[in-house]
Amino acid sequence: MQTIKLAVIPGDGIGPEVVAEAIKLLQALDEVLPTVTFQYTTFPWGSEYYLRTGRMAPPDFLETLRAFDAILLGAVGDPRVPDHITLWGLLLPIRQGFDQYVNLRPIKLLPGVPCPLVGKGLKDIDMLIIRENTEGEYAGIGGWSHRGTDRETALQTAVFTRHGVERVMDYAFQLARRLGVSVTSISKANALNYSMVLWDEVFAAVRARYPDVPAQSFLVDAAALYFVRQPERFKVVVASNLFGDILTDLGAALQGGLGLAASANLNPPGAYPSMFEPVHGSAPDIAGQGVANPLATLWATSLLLEQLAVYRQLPVLAQAGQAVMAAIEAVLREGQVRTPDLGGEATTSEVGAAVRRALLAGFKTGS
Repeated sequence: MQTIKLAVIPGDGIGPEVVAEAIKLLQALDEVLPTVTFQYTTFPWGSEYYLRTGRMAPPDFLETLRAFDAILLGAVGDPRVPDHITLWGLLLPIRQGFDQYVNLRPIKLLPGVPCPLVGKGLKDIDMLIIRENTEGEYAGIGGWSHRGTDRETALQTAVFTRHGVERVMDYAFQLARRLGVSVTSISKANALNYSMVLWDEVFAAVRARYPDVPAQSFLVDAAALYFVRQPERFKVVVASNLFGDILTDLGAALQGGLGLAASANLNPPGAYPSMFEPVHGSAPDIAGQGVANPLATLWATSLLLEQLAVYRQLPVLAQAGQAVMAAIEAVLREGQVRTPDLGGEATTSEVGAAVRRALLAGFKTGS
Protein backbone atom coordinates (compact mmCIF):
# COMPACT_ATOMS: atom_id res chain seq x y z
CA MET A 1 0.00 0.00 0.00
CA GLN A 2 1.42 3.38 -1.05
CA THR A 3 0.39 6.50 0.83
CA ILE A 4 -0.16 9.78 -1.01
CA LYS A 5 0.34 12.73 1.33
CA LEU A 6 -1.81 15.71 0.44
CA ALA A 7 -1.63 19.21 1.89
CA VAL A 8 -5.12 20.70 1.89
CA ILE A 9 -5.63 24.47 2.06
CA PRO A 10 -9.40 25.14 1.89
CA GLY A 11 -8.79 28.90 2.05
CA ASP A 12 -11.51 31.52 1.72
CA GLY A 13 -15.12 31.93 0.63
CA ILE A 14 -16.46 28.86 -1.15
CA GLY A 15 -13.04 27.19 -0.95
CA PRO A 16 -13.88 25.03 2.10
CA GLU A 17 -17.20 23.98 0.54
CA VAL A 18 -15.76 22.74 -2.75
CA VAL A 19 -12.62 21.24 -1.19
CA ALA A 20 -14.82 19.18 1.14
CA GLU A 21 -16.32 17.50 -1.94
CA ALA A 22 -12.85 16.77 -3.33
CA ILE A 23 -11.86 15.07 -0.08
CA LYS A 24 -15.03 12.97 -0.12
CA LEU A 25 -14.20 11.98 -3.70
CA LEU A 26 -10.70 10.85 -2.71
CA GLN A 27 -12.16 8.95 0.23
CA ALA A 28 -14.45 7.15 -2.21
CA LEU A 29 -11.39 6.25 -4.28
CA ASP A 30 -9.79 4.82 -1.14
CA GLU A 31 -12.57 2.23 -1.19
CA VAL A 32 -11.77 1.00 -4.70
CA LEU A 33 -7.99 1.46 -5.05
CA PRO A 34 -6.39 -1.46 -3.19
CA THR A 35 -2.78 -0.31 -3.61
CA VAL A 36 -3.05 3.41 -2.80
CA THR A 37 -4.38 5.42 0.12
CA PHE A 38 -4.65 9.17 0.61
CA GLN A 39 -3.54 10.97 3.75
CA TYR A 40 -4.67 14.57 4.32
CA THR A 41 -3.28 17.39 6.42
CA THR A 42 -5.47 20.50 6.45
CA PHE A 43 -3.98 23.95 7.01
CA PRO A 44 -6.18 26.88 8.15
CA TRP A 45 -4.32 29.47 6.10
CA GLY A 46 -6.00 32.29 4.23
CA SER A 47 -7.79 35.55 4.95
CA GLU A 48 -9.20 34.55 8.35
CA TYR A 49 -5.69 33.57 9.38
CA TYR A 50 -4.47 36.96 8.11
CA LEU A 51 -7.10 38.86 10.09
CA ARG A 52 -5.93 37.07 13.25
CA THR A 53 -2.16 37.14 12.67
CA GLY A 54 -1.31 39.74 10.01
CA ARG A 55 -0.05 36.98 7.68
CA MET A 56 -1.78 34.69 5.19
CA ALA A 57 0.33 31.76 6.44
CA PRO A 58 3.19 31.18 8.91
CA PRO A 59 6.69 32.36 7.90
CA ASP A 60 7.88 28.79 7.31
CA PHE A 61 4.81 27.57 5.42
CA LEU A 62 6.77 26.61 2.30
CA GLU A 63 9.01 24.34 4.34
CA THR A 64 5.91 22.76 5.83
CA LEU A 65 4.38 22.14 2.39
CA ARG A 66 7.59 20.74 0.93
CA ALA A 67 7.02 17.42 2.72
CA PHE A 68 3.83 16.64 0.75
CA ASP A 69 3.25 14.92 -2.57
CA ALA A 70 0.78 17.56 -3.75
CA ILE A 71 -1.24 20.55 -2.59
CA LEU A 72 -5.01 20.96 -3.00
CA LEU A 73 -6.09 24.61 -2.73
CA GLY A 74 -9.65 25.87 -2.49
CA ALA A 75 -9.46 29.63 -3.03
CA VAL A 76 -7.96 32.85 -1.69
CA GLY A 77 -9.69 36.20 -1.51
CA ASP A 78 -11.86 38.10 0.96
CA PRO A 79 -13.53 41.53 0.71
CA ARG A 80 -11.94 42.48 4.05
CA VAL A 81 -8.39 41.98 2.78
CA PRO A 82 -6.86 43.70 -0.27
CA ASP A 83 -6.46 41.29 -3.17
CA HIS A 84 -2.74 41.88 -3.57
CA ILE A 85 -2.21 40.77 0.03
CA THR A 86 -4.16 37.53 -0.33
CA LEU A 87 -2.44 36.72 -3.62
CA TRP A 88 1.11 37.60 -2.62
CA GLY A 89 0.70 36.21 0.86
CA LEU A 90 -0.10 32.65 -0.16
CA LEU A 91 -0.80 31.67 -3.76
CA LEU A 92 2.06 33.34 -5.64
CA PRO A 93 4.75 32.41 -3.08
CA ILE A 94 3.75 28.76 -3.54
CA ARG A 95 3.88 29.00 -7.32
CA GLN A 96 7.22 30.78 -7.32
CA GLY A 97 8.80 29.13 -4.28
CA PHE A 98 8.10 25.64 -5.64
CA ASP A 99 9.03 26.62 -9.21
CA GLN A 100 5.60 25.65 -10.50
CA TYR A 101 6.43 27.17 -13.86
CA VAL A 102 3.62 25.48 -15.80
CA ASN A 103 0.04 26.49 -15.16
CA LEU A 104 -2.08 23.94 -17.02
CA ARG A 105 -5.70 24.84 -17.66
CA PRO A 106 -7.93 22.57 -19.75
CA ILE A 107 -10.63 24.37 -21.73
CA LYS A 108 -13.02 21.67 -22.85
CA LEU A 109 -16.74 21.65 -23.46
CA LEU A 110 -18.17 18.63 -21.65
CA PRO A 111 -21.21 16.58 -22.71
CA GLY A 112 -24.50 18.03 -21.53
CA VAL A 113 -23.17 21.57 -21.07
CA PRO A 114 -24.68 24.14 -23.46
CA CYS A 115 -22.15 25.99 -25.57
CA PRO A 116 -22.59 29.77 -25.52
CA LEU A 117 -21.32 29.99 -29.10
CA VAL A 118 -23.84 29.43 -31.86
CA GLY A 119 -22.92 26.50 -34.07
CA LYS A 120 -20.06 25.23 -31.88
CA GLY A 121 -19.96 21.92 -30.06
CA LEU A 122 -17.81 19.39 -28.24
CA LYS A 123 -15.26 18.97 -31.02
CA ASP A 124 -14.74 22.72 -31.37
CA ILE A 125 -13.82 23.63 -27.78
CA ASP A 126 -11.05 21.33 -26.63
CA MET A 127 -7.74 22.97 -25.77
CA LEU A 128 -5.02 23.00 -23.15
CA ILE A 129 -3.61 26.37 -22.15
CA ILE A 130 -0.04 26.35 -20.86
CA ARG A 131 0.51 29.55 -18.93
CA GLU A 132 4.00 30.58 -17.81
CA ASN A 133 3.51 30.69 -14.05
CA THR A 134 6.52 32.12 -12.23
CA GLU A 135 7.73 35.27 -13.99
CA GLY A 136 6.43 37.54 -16.77
CA GLU A 137 3.95 40.21 -15.77
CA TYR A 138 3.43 38.65 -12.32
CA ALA A 139 7.08 38.67 -11.30
CA GLY A 140 6.35 41.16 -8.50
CA ILE A 141 9.10 43.60 -9.50
CA GLY A 142 8.36 47.29 -9.13
CA GLY A 143 7.81 50.05 -6.63
CA TRP A 144 6.20 53.34 -5.66
CA SER A 145 7.46 56.86 -5.43
CA HIS A 146 5.91 60.16 -4.29
CA ARG A 147 3.19 58.26 -2.42
CA GLY A 148 0.22 60.41 -1.45
CA THR A 149 1.13 63.31 -3.72
CA ASP A 150 -0.13 64.39 -7.13
CA ARG A 151 3.10 62.97 -8.59
CA GLU A 152 2.47 59.49 -7.19
CA THR A 153 4.10 56.91 -9.47
CA ALA A 154 3.80 53.16 -9.61
CA LEU A 155 6.20 50.98 -11.61
CA GLN A 156 5.42 47.34 -12.43
CA THR A 157 8.16 45.53 -14.31
CA ALA A 158 7.52 42.37 -16.30
CA VAL A 159 10.41 39.92 -16.21
CA PHE A 160 11.01 37.56 -19.12
CA THR A 161 14.06 35.33 -19.13
CA ARG A 162 15.13 33.11 -21.99
CA HIS A 163 15.34 30.23 -19.51
CA GLY A 164 11.80 30.79 -18.24
CA VAL A 165 10.24 31.25 -21.67
CA GLU A 166 12.09 28.34 -23.26
CA ARG A 167 11.20 25.77 -20.64
CA VAL A 168 7.46 26.51 -20.72
CA MET A 169 7.47 26.39 -24.51
CA ASP A 170 9.36 23.09 -24.45
CA TYR A 171 6.66 21.72 -22.16
CA ALA A 172 3.95 22.91 -24.56
CA PHE A 173 5.61 21.35 -27.60
CA GLN A 174 6.28 18.06 -25.82
CA LEU A 175 2.65 17.90 -24.73
CA ALA A 176 1.42 18.69 -28.24
CA ARG A 177 3.70 16.03 -29.70
CA ARG A 178 2.29 13.40 -27.31
CA LEU A 179 -1.27 14.40 -28.20
CA GLY A 180 -0.64 14.82 -31.93
CA VAL A 181 -1.96 18.40 -32.02
CA SER A 182 -0.76 21.92 -32.77
CA VAL A 183 0.84 24.62 -30.60
CA THR A 184 -0.22 28.27 -30.66
CA SER A 185 1.92 30.99 -29.09
CA ILE A 186 0.25 34.14 -27.76
CA SER A 187 2.25 37.35 -28.14
CA LYS A 188 2.04 41.14 -28.42
CA ALA A 189 5.43 41.91 -29.92
CA ASN A 190 4.12 44.78 -32.02
CA ALA A 191 3.61 46.86 -28.87
CA LEU A 192 5.80 45.17 -26.23
CA ASN A 193 9.03 45.57 -28.14
CA TYR A 194 11.35 43.91 -25.63
CA SER A 195 9.55 41.21 -23.61
CA MET A 196 7.36 39.90 -26.40
CA VAL A 197 10.07 40.17 -29.04
CA LEU A 198 12.13 37.86 -26.82
CA TRP A 199 9.06 35.63 -26.46
CA ASP A 200 8.67 35.40 -30.25
CA GLU A 201 12.37 34.76 -30.82
CA VAL A 202 12.40 31.92 -28.31
CA PHE A 203 9.22 30.49 -29.83
CA ALA A 204 10.87 30.42 -33.25
CA ALA A 205 13.94 28.66 -31.81
CA VAL A 206 11.92 26.07 -29.88
CA ARG A 207 9.58 25.51 -32.81
CA ALA A 208 12.54 24.56 -34.98
CA ARG A 209 13.30 21.69 -32.58
CA TYR A 210 9.85 20.20 -33.14
CA PRO A 211 9.38 20.18 -36.93
CA ASP A 212 6.70 17.48 -36.61
CA VAL A 213 4.44 19.71 -34.47
CA PRO A 214 2.24 22.24 -36.32
CA ALA A 215 2.73 25.69 -34.81
CA GLN A 216 1.39 29.20 -35.18
CA SER A 217 1.48 32.52 -33.34
CA PHE A 218 -1.27 35.04 -32.66
CA LEU A 219 -1.26 38.49 -31.14
CA VAL A 220 -3.26 38.33 -27.92
CA ASP A 221 -6.03 40.62 -29.17
CA ALA A 222 -6.46 38.52 -32.31
CA ALA A 223 -6.43 35.37 -30.17
CA ALA A 224 -9.29 36.76 -28.05
CA LEU A 225 -11.27 37.27 -31.25
CA TYR A 226 -10.57 33.78 -32.57
CA PHE A 227 -11.30 32.13 -29.21
CA VAL A 228 -14.86 33.27 -29.81
CA ARG A 229 -15.14 33.02 -33.59
CA GLN A 230 -12.98 29.95 -34.31
CA PRO A 231 -12.09 28.15 -31.06
CA GLU A 232 -11.34 24.98 -33.00
CA ARG A 233 -8.09 26.63 -34.16
CA PHE A 234 -6.58 26.12 -30.69
CA LYS A 235 -5.29 22.88 -29.19
CA VAL A 236 -2.20 23.54 -27.05
CA VAL A 237 -1.79 27.24 -26.33
CA VAL A 238 1.30 28.70 -24.66
CA ALA A 239 1.08 32.19 -23.18
CA SER A 240 2.70 34.51 -20.68
CA ASN A 241 1.45 34.80 -17.11
CA LEU A 242 -0.92 37.70 -17.77
CA PHE A 243 -2.14 36.71 -21.22
CA GLY A 244 -2.70 33.14 -20.09
CA ASP A 245 -4.64 34.34 -17.04
CA ILE A 246 -7.00 36.47 -19.11
CA LEU A 247 -7.50 34.03 -21.99
CA THR A 248 -8.33 31.16 -19.66
CA ASP A 249 -11.18 33.13 -18.12
CA LEU A 250 -12.49 33.70 -21.64
CA GLY A 251 -12.00 29.99 -22.24
CA ALA A 252 -13.96 29.20 -19.08
CA ALA A 253 -16.90 31.11 -20.52
CA LEU A 254 -16.69 28.97 -23.67
CA GLN A 255 -16.83 25.75 -21.65
CA GLY A 256 -19.81 26.77 -19.56
CA GLY A 257 -18.49 29.01 -16.79
CA LEU A 258 -15.90 29.33 -14.06
CA GLY A 259 -17.61 26.57 -12.09
CA LEU A 260 -16.10 24.11 -14.58
CA ALA A 261 -12.61 25.59 -14.88
CA ALA A 262 -9.76 23.61 -13.30
CA SER A 263 -6.10 24.45 -12.92
CA ALA A 264 -2.81 22.70 -12.18
CA ASN A 265 0.34 24.51 -11.06
CA LEU A 266 3.10 22.11 -12.03
CA ASN A 267 6.74 21.67 -11.22
CA PRO A 268 7.39 19.28 -14.13
CA PRO A 269 10.64 17.79 -12.78
CA GLY A 270 8.85 16.83 -9.56
CA ALA A 271 11.47 18.43 -7.31
CA TYR A 272 8.70 20.25 -5.43
CA PRO A 273 5.02 19.49 -4.85
CA SER A 274 2.60 20.73 -7.49
CA MET A 275 -0.62 22.53 -6.56
CA PHE A 276 -4.15 21.98 -7.89
CA GLU A 277 -7.06 24.40 -7.64
CA PRO A 278 -10.26 25.61 -9.28
CA VAL A 279 -9.99 28.81 -11.31
CA HIS A 280 -13.13 30.43 -9.90
CA GLY A 281 -11.65 32.04 -6.79
CA SER A 282 -13.41 32.54 -3.47
CA ALA A 283 -16.78 33.88 -4.79
CA PRO A 284 -17.68 35.63 -1.52
CA ASP A 285 -21.13 36.57 -2.86
CA ILE A 286 -22.28 32.93 -2.64
CA ALA A 287 -20.05 31.67 0.19
CA GLY A 288 -21.90 29.73 2.86
CA GLN A 289 -25.03 29.20 0.76
CA GLY A 290 -24.17 25.67 -0.33
CA VAL A 291 -24.69 26.43 -4.03
CA ALA A 292 -21.08 26.64 -5.27
CA ASN A 293 -20.28 24.36 -8.19
CA PRO A 294 -17.70 21.78 -7.01
CA LEU A 295 -16.98 20.38 -10.49
CA ALA A 296 -13.98 22.64 -11.14
CA THR A 297 -12.40 21.38 -7.92
CA LEU A 298 -13.23 17.77 -8.77
CA TRP A 299 -11.71 18.29 -12.23
CA ALA A 300 -8.61 19.74 -10.54
CA THR A 301 -8.55 16.59 -8.39
CA SER A 302 -8.53 14.52 -11.58
CA LEU A 303 -5.52 16.55 -12.75
CA LEU A 304 -3.87 15.92 -9.37
CA LEU A 305 -4.30 12.17 -9.75
CA GLU A 306 -2.97 12.12 -13.30
CA GLN A 307 0.10 14.17 -12.41
CA LEU A 308 0.86 12.09 -9.33
CA ALA A 309 0.68 9.02 -11.54
CA VAL A 310 3.70 10.43 -13.38
CA TYR A 311 5.61 11.68 -10.34
CA ARG A 312 5.04 8.53 -8.27
CA GLN A 313 5.04 6.13 -11.25
CA LEU A 314 1.64 4.75 -10.27
CA PRO A 315 -0.51 4.02 -13.36
CA VAL A 316 -3.45 3.26 -11.07
CA LEU A 317 -3.64 6.98 -10.24
CA ALA A 318 -3.88 7.89 -13.92
CA GLN A 319 -6.76 5.41 -14.25
CA ALA A 320 -8.38 6.99 -11.18
CA GLY A 321 -8.03 10.46 -12.68
CA GLN A 322 -9.68 9.30 -15.89
CA ALA A 323 -12.46 7.65 -13.87
CA VAL A 324 -13.13 10.94 -12.04
CA MET A 325 -13.48 12.77 -15.35
CA ALA A 326 -15.77 10.05 -16.68
CA ALA A 327 -17.94 10.44 -13.58
CA ILE A 328 -18.11 14.23 -13.99
CA GLU A 329 -19.11 13.80 -17.62
CA ALA A 330 -21.74 11.20 -16.72
CA VAL A 331 -23.39 13.55 -14.22
CA LEU A 332 -23.37 16.44 -16.69
CA ARG A 333 -24.66 14.27 -19.52
CA GLU A 334 -27.55 13.10 -17.34
CA GLY A 335 -28.41 16.71 -16.59
CA GLN A 336 -30.41 15.97 -13.44
CA VAL A 337 -28.06 17.27 -10.73
CA ARG A 338 -26.68 20.74 -11.39
CA THR A 339 -25.85 23.79 -9.33
CA PRO A 340 -27.57 27.13 -10.13
CA ASP A 341 -24.69 28.40 -12.29
CA LEU A 342 -25.53 25.58 -14.74
CA GLY A 343 -29.27 26.17 -14.57
CA GLY A 344 -30.08 23.66 -11.83
CA GLU A 345 -31.18 23.72 -8.21
CA ALA A 346 -28.79 21.22 -6.63
CA THR A 347 -26.50 22.02 -3.76
CA THR A 348 -22.73 21.70 -3.69
CA SER A 349 -22.94 18.50 -1.67
CA GLU A 350 -25.64 17.00 -3.92
CA VAL A 351 -23.46 17.46 -7.00
CA GLY A 352 -20.47 15.99 -5.17
CA ALA A 353 -22.53 12.99 -4.11
CA ALA A 354 -23.76 12.44 -7.68
CA VAL A 355 -20.19 12.39 -8.98
CA ARG A 356 -19.17 9.90 -6.29
CA ARG A 357 -22.07 7.62 -7.18
CA ALA A 358 -21.10 7.74 -10.85
CA LEU A 359 -17.47 7.10 -9.95
CA LEU A 360 -18.20 4.04 -7.84
CA ALA A 361 -20.69 2.74 -10.41
CA GLY A 362 -18.00 3.02 -13.06
CA PHE A 363 -15.59 0.99 -10.97
CA LYS A 364 -18.22 -1.70 -10.34
CA THR A 365 -18.97 -2.08 -14.05
CA GLY A 366 -15.32 -1.76 -15.05
CA SER A 367 -16.09 1.12 -17.39
